[in-house]
Amino acid sequence: MKMIRAFMIIAVLMVGLFFVTGSVDAARCYLYSDDIGYVCDADPPPPTFVIPDIPEDSLLNYTRYGRLADLANVYGEPSLGTLVRNVGDGYLWATVRSGPFEENGLTWYEINYGEYVLADDINIYPISQFQGVEVKQQPERPFGWIIVDYWYSDSPGAEPSENAIKLPRYTFFEVYDAVKDDEGWLWYNIGNGRWMKQTYVSLVDVTEKPEDVGEDEFWVEVDLYEQSFAAYEGRQMVYAGLVSSGLNRWATDEGLFQVWDRWEQTKMSGAEGRVDYYFIEDVPHTMFIDRVTEVALHGAYWHDRFGYKHSHGCVNMPPYAAEWVFEWSKDSPTDLWVYIHTSNPDHYFHRYDPLEDFAGA
Repeated sequence: MKMIRAFMIIAVLMVGLFFVTGSVDAARCYLYSDDIGYVCDADPPPPTFVIPDIPEDSLLNYTRYGRLADLANVYGEPSLGTLVRNVGDGYLWATVRSGPFEENGLTWYEINYGEYVLADDINIYPISQFQGVEVKQQPERPFGWIIVDYWYSDSPGAEPSENAIKLPRYTFFEVYDAVKDDEGWLWYNIGNGRWMKQTYVSLVDVTEKPEDVGEDEFWVEVDLYEQSFAAYEGRQMVYAGLVSSGLNRWATDEGLFQVWDRWEQTKMSGAEGRVDYYFIEDVPHTMFIDRVTEVALHGAYWHDRFGYKHSHGCVNMPPYAAEWVFEWSKDSPTDLWVYIHTSNPDHYFHRYDPLEDFAGA
């Protein structure tokens, strides 16, 4: 019974992925005019949030990636007698072309077409399956994802109740209210009187179009505080998800940028000779936005920490989300704009402030 109850609660919390926000009734009624009054539609409204289908021809469907061990040897053939190079120390990733297979009594993987490493020198990791959501109509309220497995509370500032279930990371929800506890932390009502502290979630809300962006132009907002992003066509949000921007040591710059170069796959490296040296093969769906720093939006197959800072300065996106933005922005009337900023979380509190519209006596 407990298991059944848990699944029912999660289903309720995630209903926003399939139905328009608010109550789900058999008919939707709205004020047509003062003369006619209210009109009710027989069909339920279309969904606001939809998890997109993964394209059958997505390169991510048939590509594997692996992390190379420090000081791994790379061979020209699956034979110890054909040493090509040693990769050295660092954060080193390669695309896996084939393997594992047995040759000369050893187990091998092929990387980079015609280069081979021993199976003991590479670990294969699956990419994140988190995508974000397509937004079919302008959201009525903020929404987001839980970014750590955690229990909800029955009231703001309270400890989780004994009957609460642990909601899994990447659970989608909408925000129905926001209040502050005695310590100044924001708590969000995620539906049915269940509350989550701001430290356990990342949110998205509709943002005003930057002044320099045209009415029909495509742009992406990156919120460094929430570690989230939203894609827009003019003023209309069309997609949203999570990101990982630069760690404090390599903070991502704020500002309004435009994509000046894009690659379906490209190599990235940096900090050679230092402890933070990295070399990453075939970074997918890369959109460069800063010519000086070479910062880019791109898919990140090497981690699943979206919703937290985790990069060397770039804006890491879940691989399938980066692919969506990459393909969508090909149709932009101009180069894709990227607006990077740090939001004020008090925005959510004031959005639901009951005194906000009170004129006073």
